[in-house]
Amino acid sequence: MQLKFWTFLVVLLLIGACTSDRMPELIALELELQDLVDRSATLNGVESYILPASTDLERIPQDVENNPLTEAKVELGKFLFYETGFATNARRPEGMGTYSCATCHIPEAGFKAGFRQGIADGGIGFGVNGESRRRSPAYITNELDVQSARPLSLVNVAFVKNTLWNGRFGAEGTNVGTENLWKESDGTALNELGFEAIETQNFEGIETHRIHITKELIDAYGYTELFDASFPGMEDDLKYSNHAGSLALSAYIRSLMSDRAPFQEWLKGDSDAMTPDEKRGAILFFGKANCSNCHHQENLGSGEFHALGVKDIDDAPYFRTTEAELQDRNMGRGAFTGVEEDMFRFKVPGLYNAGDSEHFFHGSSALTLEDVITYKNEAVTENIDIAQEQLSSKFVRLNLTEEEQAQLVTFIRSGLRDPELTRYKPESIMSDQCFPNNDSDSQIDLGCK
Repeated sequence: MQLKFWTFLVVLLLIGACTSDRMPELIALELELQDLVDRSATLNGVESYILPASTDLERIPQDVENNPLTEAKVELGKFLFYETGFATNARRPEGMGTYSCATCHIPEAGFKAGFRQGIADGGIGFGVNGESRRRSPAYITNELDVQSARPLSLVNVAFVKNTLWNGRFGAEGTNVGTENLWKESDGTALNELGFEAIETQNFEGIETHRIHITKELIDAYGYTELFDASFPGMEDDLKYSNHAGSLALSAYIRSLMSDRAPFQEWLKGDSDAMTPDEKRGAILFFGKANCSNCHHQENLGSGEFHALGVKDIDDAPYFRTTEAELQDRNMGRGAFTGVEEDMFRFKVPGLYNAGDSEHFFHGSSALTLEDVITYKNEAVTENIDIAQEQLSSKFVRLNLTEEEQAQLVTFIRSGLRDPELTRYKPESIMSDQCFPNNDSDSQIDLGCK
């Protein structure tokens, strides 16, 4: 939509909605934000940032050739994401049938873990939004299925070409030209499978997180009809297995759109969708603070990798994973490429619903959004292994006042928050078990017993 047309609409709307004494200020805010977003966006101006609805499957980015989105597939993936009944590769008997994908990617927490590290197998408890997850006394620490870095949100991940903090999954995007790195030491083909990033990651992730989908369990829980509807031409040995399950999970994850956030409603023409302070924060985001220099794609993230000098997850109390995996996560992009200049560079994450849970950056070193903005405002390394001169050239002091920092936080916390992410949860799962966790402590926390 052309800027002049937007300007005309804005003026008309504000004349009817504002009192005369505030009208000039609010009109000025609206026009300044409109101009900044329009200049920041590519191709279609502000429309470049408009996200598709979760039901608009044709508009959602997808692996068209290998895993096209269908309603049946998304519905199946929705059940599987929360289903604890397939958690049958647990390390100990006490963990059997007690966890799911949603254990570490909770809608109420912005599809991140409520705790600084997600714990699937070997964890117990839930709390309100997963913040009370802890180690089961039946497990020793090195038996836990625990994340060695703060998990990224799954919201709007359909727009991500290379997943994980180091971007190792996906043959497209920044991984073009890295083909010699795709074969892992255990012989895993990684990106040579021919699928896009989300699908490729889930093929590995469903095994890593100890999920085992079998024909017997599919039949027992009543999922057979959904598997058949989702994969009508697939051979049975692939259809009733982790292979098809991974594809269904990927389809569901691609549908997780934050298209009801106030900023999204504003982009679609509702000038009253954001408060004045949210608009002031947005003006800073696209203007003085220049956040959009890195956070410039549809999900307000990007395929770029930058060194910010934040602390690693092992700089604070944490549940240790293997030393090799921990170092892999701490090195960022460099752990994948082996290139010195890529060391300590991490993916630019999407920002929608970022404020729904605490702990930020790959090492959970910032506890609040206020901490994040303060750190970025000062732009000084806090990691003793990363010198100031190693930081990204885009990571510079912002010189924001305290009031401006607060306004920027307001835009990210509330302006970019879709308040209805629970619409992506099923009312129940077909095993009739408690979800997203099914251990006895979680059953109490979740009101299942």
